[in-house]
Amino acid sequence: MQPLPPLFLSGLESLLGSGDAARAVGAMAEESSVSVRLNPFKQPEGYPPTILEGSSRVPWSPYGYVLSERPVFTMHPLFHAGSYYVQDSSAMFVGWVFRQLLERFPERPLRVLDLCAAPGGKTTDLAASLREACGDGFLLVSNEVMRQRASILSDNVVVWGDPNVVVTSVDPKAFASLPGFFDMILADVPCSGEGMFRKDAKAVADWSPGTVALCASRQRRILADAWPSLRQGGALVYSTCTFETAENDDNLEWIAEELGGDILPPENPFGIRTTRHGHLLIPGEVPGEGQWVGALIKNTAPSGYGYSSLDSSLEVLRRLRPLRVGVGEGTWKGKDFIPDPDWAMSISFDRSRYPEAPVDKQTALHFLHRDSIVLKDSPLGYNVITYRGVPLGFVKNLGKRCNNLHPQSRRIRMDIV
Repeated sequence: MQPLPPLFLSGLESLLGSGDAARAVGAMAEESSVSVRLNPFKQPEGYPPTILEGSSRVPWSPYGYVLSERPVFTMHPLFHAGSYYVQDSSAMFVGWVFRQLLERFPERPLRVLDLCAAPGGKTTDLAASLREACGDGFLLVSNEVMRQRASILSDNVVVWGDPNVVVTSVDPKAFASLPGFFDMILADVPCSGEGMFRKDAKAVADWSPGTVALCASRQRRILADAWPSLRQGGALVYSTCTFETAENDDNLEWIAEELGGDILPPENPFGIRTTRHGHLLIPGEVPGEGQWVGALIKNTAPSGYGYSSLDSSLEVLRRLRPLRVGVGEGTWKGKDFIPDPDWAMSISFDRSRYPEAPVDKQTALHFLHRDSIVLKDSPLGYNVITYRGVPLGFVKNLGKRCNNLHPQSRRIRMDIV
């Protein structure tokens, strides 16, 4: 890792004290840990993914594991199946805060916004938490303003497979047209990125006090723009991957005072460091990267819609021209019905509709590479390729070969040997 900026180092020492700051800097020079979070609705037959052998649990995530070594995820069919998501263990703490707040919202359905969602780690964590708490009684809007990043987000949402997630790509101010619509908002806002220094050399090179000030100002603009869409009594989870007080505690105070909210005091679970208004995860104190998260309850009253069903909620969201609303089953082409490749990835997919073709790891990888595979013992027509009982997608079996329906955008680009 390149040398850290002197002003950053002095600020870190003021925040943590000289001893703890030195430990954090030492951890930043070490190799990053790697962790995954399992999808509770897409677990394989038998033992969980073999990558968990020798792993340790993430205390604040019921499905999180810190791995003993870094595998080549591209060569794991269950990664492409959505059986797990690769996510930093510190980032999983945001999901823990969200789950604590869920207990305050017994009403159903719940409407939740992940405001700055790409690439999708926190969205998939929220989706799993909401499904376990609410069953099918929730709507999660996952938004990313940058179109290229939104495309990646959409693919990750598809692979995770929850049909109650809507993907949008709009500026946060677009949500102001939905006053009082959401019960909860997660804002994992763009920041100066100090918590990612050992993973992101560009963040180190770009850091300056001016960058911190610019990020703090932009974060306030993002929150102010989206604030009208949160109902009175709704919860905001606010998080960053920086250590800067200006971007963390100070901004949460600004939201509470200027926009109207009651800050929830941080607890001290798992021995995690707390600040004035939030939790601060520091490399060297936890296995993962840097993360800060706090929360508040909105105490001002916008005029809300008061919708009581998810159907009407979806109609309202269509004005935002979402990139993805659930998953379609397929389309008719003449007399033939062609299944949507993404349909097999959904946890709502009716697996009795098509014959399944279980395959070994090598065949699964060739399918994911978009190679033409042969299924000698499977019926002609559309089949669902499965690996360890988890669907990977569709092929059309022609007998001597199969037409591969796996999307080009998600194909494995590494050579399969």
